[in-house]
Amino acid sequence: MRARILVLHPALGPLDYRVPQGITVEPGSIVVVPIGPRQYAGVVWEPERLPTEEIGDNRLRNLIAVADAPPIPEPVRRLVEWTADYYLSPLSAVLAMAVRTSAAFESAPTITEYRATGLVPDRLTPQRAQALERIGERQGLVRELATIADVSEGVIRGLCKVGAIEAVTVDTDSPYPLPDPAFGPPDLSPEQAKVAGILRESVEAARFQPFLLDGVTGSGKTEVYFEAIAAAIAAGRQTLVLLPEIALTEPFLTRFAQRFGCEPVAWHSGLRTSQRRRAWRAIAGGEALVTVGARSALFLPYPNLGLIVVDEAHETSFKQEEGVHYHARDVAVMRGHFERCPVILASATPAIETRHQVELGRYEELKLPGRYGLAELPDIEAIDLIKEPPDRGRWLSPRLILAIDAALERGEQSLLFLNRRGYAPLTLCRHCGHRFQCPNCTAWMVEHRLIRRLSCHHCGHMIPTPEICPECEEADSLVACGPGVERIADEVAVLWPNARTAIVTSDTLWSPAKAAEFVQRMEHKEIDIVVGTQLVTKGYHFPNLTVVGVVDADLGLDGGDLRAAERTFQQIMQVSGRAGRGEKPGHVYIQTHAPDAQVMQALISGNSAAFYAAETEARREAGAPPYGRYAAIIVSSEDKAAAEETARMIGRTAPRRDEMHVYGPAPAPLAMLRGRHRFRLLIHARRAFDLQDMIRDWLGALEWSAKVRVAVDVDPYSFV
Repeated sequence: MRARILVLHPALGPLDYRVPQGITVEPGSIVVVPIGPRQYAGVVWEPERLPTEEIGDNRLRNLIAVADAPPIPEPVRRLVEWTADYYLSPLSAVLAMAVRTSAAFESAPTITEYRATGLVPDRLTPQRAQALERIGERQGLVRELATIADVSEGVIRGLCKVGAIEAVTVDTDSPYPLPDPAFGPPDLSPEQAKVAGILRESVEAARFQPFLLDGVTGSGKTEVYFEAIAAAIAAGRQTLVLLPEIALTEPFLTRFAQRFGCEPVAWHSGLRTSQRRRAWRAIAGGEALVTVGARSALFLPYPNLGLIVVDEAHETSFKQEEGVHYHARDVAVMRGHFERCPVILASATPAIETRHQVELGRYEELKLPGRYGLAELPDIEAIDLIKEPPDRGRWLSPRLILAIDAALERGEQSLLFLNRRGYAPLTLCRHCGHRFQCPNCTAWMVEHRLIRRLSCHHCGHMIPTPEICPECEEADSLVACGPGVERIADEVAVLWPNARTAIVTSDTLWSPAKAAEFVQRMEHKEIDIVVGTQLVTKGYHFPNLTVVGVVDADLGLDGGDLRAAERTFQQIMQVSGRAGRGEKPGHVYIQTHAPDAQVMQALISGNSAAFYAAETEARREAGAPPYGRYAAIIVSSEDKAAAEETARMIGRTAPRRDEMHVYGPAPAPLAMLRGRHRFRLLIHARRAFDLQDMIRDWLGALEWSAKVRVAVDVDPYSFV
């Protein structure tokens, strides 16, 4: 007997193997196969769905083993095929997201991890001190602790030998507690109850139906879709909830436990190997009834999926920018189609693409027009920075300062929003004009004063903040240009020296535990002023937060992105929604140089319908998504000449069609990234045009150097 295997090897397609006597496989079985002298994992596939060159039985090699794990379900296999076809990615790369942990091949009931004992060794080298400081109370495998501490594995093993780190046995197969749909039923408003009833009926009917759950911030969308989750739990079916940020996971877990009596299963990049193995096996076995996670949770092999929820569905972070360039919101809808289950897209500011699907009748819109209970939407007003500029050397206008003064006097909390990490986006020498640029990317180094480093936000390259200019060697000549959140926090410390301040960015809330600590401090009123990036704009509920200041509302409008105005509107609406979520009224101040701009007028007036209508019409006239299609071809190499030559060859051979145009090649706006030179081509086509087949035939007929990488981004969100 032979079996067709999709091997988890990026350079290989499907291969046939002989199934030895005594071994039984079926489509979806996870197997181990030989390739040359090495062994690889793979999944058995239906031969008719993956044609390949067949070879004689005498040339077939034997399967080595079948994993002690549930097979990959048929809907997941169909999703892998669809995703690879739509996003022009290798099947094996998509499949790897479903079988992305060694848990698929191992069923060891226990695993050995390591943690600090609290003992400080007599010989405390700088590396050992750094390791113990960064590890803190965390535990994990030796390689995980070494990564956390940014030291070699040898340092960790040395600390084990002297007793500063100890081994602990972790049970990887212990069952998760089952959520109880009747544990903490909410008191829903009539509007919420009506919407919840529609969602419950759809779950109970077990039919595919995408819903847009459109409700203003604070309207209780989470409580409403919790009722749909309760229906799925009662039916014994699994639920997947996708969140856009890992930092939102911990607050969600708390709210979930209050409703269902226990936490759901979490899946995100912050999990230890043992946690990942336990979660994967519980999900694949059907025991995990509710999973909450980042976009990667979408491809896990749930055998009995009854509901998918995409929270904050408008978020651009659902678009994967590396590897497989998929959009989790759209793939979630396709997974619901294959699983025959409802999909809920929850958002206070739905994307134009989602609104268009509602207009076409493909999605059903459910609206929650008002805030829950006594909470009212905040008042929003613009501060014209030309007429009311901040004091020299400052970034906060007098009117915003007075509003925060008043909030502090009332014992209320304030939030200052600026979507820019670090202290300053650019550092230059006032003597010679030297600017600090990343050696690996076409990007300025961002100053981070809290860690005394200059950092590249694209590749992570860091250097200590220099004392002198490396170009002219002048001392005290370096100047920070522009504000980041750390600089705003410094201004806050000068203006309100007694106020308790928290900086909230991905640098400070880098794990769910850190996010939970921040939420606890806010709820206990241990923070007066929050200075944060987009990380704090969504998902948080702080009843005592009444004043929100948007420091630079124009920041997101730069760069020529077709979604710039929409993204700015969504972001500021989301951050505005943090104000006045309790009984106390909220007020939002938007600092801008263009108060008459359409997006600013829409924010101030609250007339989102007019804004979306104008944006939609502009997209229609330009043939931009959702009325047209884009695809990007990104050519990169460490050799600039090779990348440029390949890009020009691709441009020269572009098919000529009336339904599409090809622009470029041209150097990408981010012309170098992580040491690779980049060129881009942009394809603009009519909506009905078969873009994927055209690109597949076009690029499939070409050959280029092995040192050149060609990536295709279908429906791009980033144009850098």
